[in-house]
Amino acid sequence: MSKSFFGTDGIRGKANEFPLIPEFATKLARAICEVIEIGEEESVVIGLDTRVSGVMLEAAMTAAFLAEGVTVHHLGVVSTPVTAFMARETNAAAGIMITASHNPFEDNGIKIFNDDGYKLSDEQEEALEEILEDEDAGLTLGSVGLSMSAENPEGLYFQKLLPIVEDLELAGMKVVVDCANGATCFSAPPFLESLGLEVIPMAVEPDGKNINEKCGAVHPEAAAQLVKEQGADLGVCFDGDGDRLIMIDETGAVITGDRILCLAALAMKQRGELKHDTLVATVMSNLGLRDALAEQGIKLETTGVGDKQVMERMQEGGFSLGGENSGHIIFGDYTTTGDGLLSALVVISEVKKSGKKLSELANCMTEYPQQLTNIYVTEKPEIEDVPKLATAIKEADAALTTTGRTLVRYSGTENKIRVMVEAKDQAEVDFWSDHICKVVKKTIGA
Repeated sequence: MSKSFFGTDGIRGKANEFPLIPEFATKLARAICEVIEIGEEESVVIGLDTRVSGVMLEAAMTAAFLAEGVTVHHLGVVSTPVTAFMARETNAAAGIMITASHNPFEDNGIKIFNDDGYKLSDEQEEALEEILEDEDAGLTLGSVGLSMSAENPEGLYFQKLLPIVEDLELAGMKVVVDCANGATCFSAPPFLESLGLEVIPMAVEPDGKNINEKCGAVHPEAAAQLVKEQGADLGVCFDGDGDRLIMIDETGAVITGDRILCLAALAMKQRGELKHDTLVATVMSNLGLRDALAEQGIKLETTGVGDKQVMERMQEGGFSLGGENSGHIIFGDYTTTGDGLLSALVVISEVKKSGKKLSELANCMTEYPQQLTNIYVTEKPEIEDVPKLATAIKEADAALTTTGRTLVRYSGTENKIRVMVEAKDQAEVDFWSDHICKVVKKTIGA
């Protein structure tokens, strides 16, 4: 079933434009009660990032939950991992995170977690869509629920993370912490300081409109410069809702999600913590990750795009580590979703335990040259239904054989198509990327 509202990571769009309007948010909350079967006197938790539109959507969903007799615990500005954690730890029936993650402030979105802290299944999302598209769907009148502020959600979450750095002497380590003017602004820097780290915070002055603006995981350049200027040991860059992490080594070089996954997998295997000696990643991960892991006897399983799909495969196979090159890293023994702060602590711990620089640890794989191009499109037909584009992709795949690949897919959250070409030879990457992109622009480009 093709989904009208849900993309790869919840519902996302322009704030105050359909579907990210109060009326839709209200209907969604009522639909959640029906699909997840949330009864009167049960509870949900709601968190949000720093976007100016977040309170509007939170208020709309709160009103609907209260009208259904459901108690709402407001978490305030917290990261996505905290919301998932609180849904699981407080016996809530669901967790709602209002965020558009790494998108600019004009956008917003809604992520939904079940009582175990996992994102909803495809079947549940499809059931929600049926209700959302039914104009006659109405409200179940009952007693009025309660609205209250949750008590210290981040403190409870931080206690869960402490064992990762237990007994490690972190004093003397200098770390740049880029919070993207988002959900981690008020919590991550003081927490890391409490561990003994010397923290240089940046992008910690949210105004509702500067979230992800030239900062954070999607724009790590400023943090990289600050690491060099301050002589820091490393830098951590979160995205707007704190579920992604990109790192900076001591030289100012950007460390991608694939390299974080690689170093984590190698360390966990050495300690006997990498279940089934397997890492789960998406099709977007670099082929160099596959080759580096294979040399160390680690299997790589791949899924479609989105940390939800990674998590589902981890659950199915009983695996302990997975993630995306974009920086969603999932440590299954600790969390149910991508978690930037948790990932940062794991890497900081490995740096301290090994006595090595982050640049040394991250030099665990050779990345193939890769070009990812995002192109706005007027529509999203099946690629096979665009003959010229389908032919161009087949030509590229035939030329690259086993030494490279193409991956052409539509964005799940934006009106774009993503063209990725990867190969051992940069010239091949440039040629085939340019060829496919030209065809896209001539056929379905905006």
